[in-house]
Amino acid sequence: MDAKQKLLVIIGPTAVGKTKLSIELAHRFNAEIISGDSMQIYRGMDIGTAKIKKDEMEGIPHHLIDIKEPYENFSVAEFQHLVRAKIKEIAEKGKLPMIVGGTGLYIQSVIYDYRFADVPGDEALRRKLEERANEIGNEALHKELMEKAPVSAAHIHPNNRRRVIRALEIFHLTGGKTMHDFQINQQPELMYQTALIGLTMEREKLYERINQRVDLMMKQGLLEEVKSLHSQGLRDCQSIQAIGYKEIYEYLDGKISLEQAVENLKQNSRRYAKRQLTWFRNKMDVQWFNMTDVTNLSKKIEEISQYVEGKLQVKSNTY
Repeated sequence: MDAKQKLLVIIGPTAVGKTKLSIELAHRFNAEIISGDSMQIYRGMDIGTAKIKKDEMEGIPHHLIDIKEPYENFSVAEFQHLVRAKIKEIAEKGKLPMIVGGTGLYIQSVIYDYRFADVPGDEALRRKLEERANEIGNEALHKELMEKAPVSAAHIHPNNRRRVIRALEIFHLTGGKTMHDFQINQQPELMYQTALIGLTMEREKLYERINQRVDLMMKQGLLEEVKSLHSQGLRDCQSIQAIGYKEIYEYLDGKISLEQAVENLKQNSRRYAKRQLTWFRNKMDVQWFNMTDVTNLSKKIEEISQYVEGKLQVKSNTY
């Protein structure tokens, strides 16, 4: 049997320091980086998604950034397909593929051998559900899915009508089974020889960093970035539901003050970080590294590098 492809993955909550570490490790291990963030795929959404800037890349190639327009949908299945193709492409160049991001379900779908439920479609049922959605609205249809298949519903945004309908279709066609049922009945196996690194931080410090990051985003022009999307009439689409955009939209729609929008953004970011950590701890076999005290960052990088060397049997080059 062929040896599995080596893969380095860095995960962790928002604002924990993944970007900086990933650049360091990419230099050391001759790696190219694939974004594991479900919102950095959108063009024109740079500040709110904390997208890496050109000068921060230090010449390291980055993939799956700016590949979609904000009005387009994007699914886990599409992400899985694109990332696996990129891993192959990077490896064929003799480089180490590295996924960096915080969208747990997306990353999990790539590194484990999950096959999405292979249930044939039913055109008539789909049309019926489409009519129902037009009649009662996206939120109400999502609520119906939540009652029938809460785990599936939790991973689908109410405005992603196509996926809500598909999940309901699977539920009806399989006599009450859900996408989640299919996944837990599979024995997920790692697709790659994976070094899965998780960055964590004492909660108080992480929350403080999140608050500071939001203030910095506002200084960098987040309001103008969201105004630009708002003025294009972008509304009921997946991208606008991202944290950092939906809160400012409420302000631009005249529902809340700017001060309240910023406060909501901070609170939603902190809650998201908490959910990210819970997901990673429950769903994935992660080697954790605590980044609370990084007064000696080079020592921490050394420690992480040694773990990667041992796990992947690769040599690092100090530069």
